[in-house]
Amino acid sequence: MTDGEKPAYRLLTGVDDHAFCLRVSEALTDGYILYGSPSCTYDPVQDRMLVAQAVIRPHVQP
Repeated sequence: MTDGEKPAYRLLTGVDDHAFCLRVSEALTDGYILYGSPSCTYDPVQDRMLVAQAVIRPHVQP
């Protein structure tokens, strides 16, 4: 995917695990930067933490 095809904003979500950390790391390697603080919530039904992290392309003005 070229830079012109990448969305300016992405919200990465998932279970708080190694795979999620890799997804955020891959977005950073791909040229995105963190936007805001991560968010988390507990899912008592599934007994797991869910997390979210927004990332933006560097040219986007917050």
